[in-house]
Amino acid sequence: MSSWIQKAGIKPGTAVLSSAGAENIRDQEVDRWVRHYKNRLIKEADLASITALEPVERKQTIERLVSAMIEEERVIIPSQVMQEIIKQLINESVGYGPLEALLEDDEITEIMVNGPKAIFIEKNGRLEKTTVRFKDENHIRHIIDRIIAPIGRRIDESSPMVDARLHDGSRVNAAIPPVSLDGPVISIRKFKRDPFAMEDLIQFDSFHPVMGEFLKALVKAKCNILVSGGTGSGKTTLLNVLSSAIPPGERIVTIEDMAELRFNYDNLVRMEARPPNMEGTGEIAIGHLVKNALRMRPDRIIVGEVRGTEALDMLQAMNTGHEGSLTTVHANSPKDALGRLEAMVIMSGLPLSVDVIRGYFVGALDIIVQSERLTDGKRRLVNISEITEDNGKVYLKDIFRFSRKGTDENGRVLGDFEATGYIPEAYQKIRSFGLTLSDDIFKEGTLE
Repeated sequence: MSSWIQKAGIKPGTAVLSSAGAENIRDQEVDRWVRHYKNRLIKEADLASITALEPVERKQTIERLVSAMIEEERVIIPSQVMQEIIKQLINESVGYGPLEALLEDDEITEIMVNGPKAIFIEKNGRLEKTTVRFKDENHIRHIIDRIIAPIGRRIDESSPMVDARLHDGSRVNAAIPPVSLDGPVISIRKFKRDPFAMEDLIQFDSFHPVMGEFLKALVKAKCNILVSGGTGSGKTTLLNVLSSAIPPGERIVTIEDMAELRFNYDNLVRMEARPPNMEGTGEIAIGHLVKNALRMRPDRIIVGEVRGTEALDMLQAMNTGHEGSLTTVHANSPKDALGRLEAMVIMSGLPLSVDVIRGYFVGALDIIVQSERLTDGKRRLVNISEITEDNGKVYLKDIFRFSRKGTDENGRVLGDFEATGYIPEAYQKIRSFGLTLSDDIFKEGTLE
């Protein structure tokens, strides 16, 4: 065994490791060095300041500090082993441990940690188990604490679930016992470094180019749009894409439970809700932010997702001149979306009849866009529907839809995007804004 390995305490002295020995080094032996220098970094360096640095500066700083420690201890380590030690130190001291390699892979869209040896990913719409491992449950808990510390969130037995975000905007949910029966778990919804554009979604066959042109015209004509869909159906991605069609010269206020919308705009105000503190006070709900946004002279209000009583505040905002507003809701169809909104408004406790609530829908919402993650992993817009009223009754009329035809031998869902033949009332609004969009796109049949 190499002489440096025999120095279990890693005390100051000289230890030489040959290149041949480095090739056969065991993980536990590298871990020994990592633990040693990590302990020194914790005691001697300001890790909080290092964590705030850009990735390149962070790596250079850790390398410089560890190199100084190695020189001080007169330890000789081959460069190959040195780089592995530096990499692990960065991951464990200021990074996210074993998750770092997965976070750096742009093809991975979801990371799911079910336990120390059960880490799954979603890649190209498919789930697969990885070879990545945590040391134990305490290691997972340590990474959870690392994730939530910079944003002031907490997780403990009294508050065993937490939502958070990474520095790149990726969304994180974590849970620990007693609600998680088999130990700490983490779910990370990753986002591309460069947000998707409408052309990207068309290329992915998420919707037809004609549908894309119609959606852009709706946004430019300041129609109020509700994006509906299940978990992982691409609602937030679509909201980002729709927001990019907003013309310049308007003031936008975004409101989110956990900030993840990303688009470039000059006159933009971003607001984020806040959970209660350890004393159970200090909560700032989305509904409060919506009400406050009305005092900020917004042209458009974009709410990341409505989940509760803030639905009424959002509908009222849309009804009071803030046209062109956008939001999302968890639902499996346009009809279910209206049902969920209705239930949320009822939860507000105000003495509103069902007819009054449905009247809000007609006055506030123009279009519901339904996104769905199909069995082959692809996200598609399966409905673009308009909300209409006739004799006091609310109706949903499909404008475009995805007609599923079957599944091929590889599990790929087959189908076509179709126009229903219905010309929406919103088309007149599009025309009134001077936008050129032929009504031929609504001709019934498959979109070519």
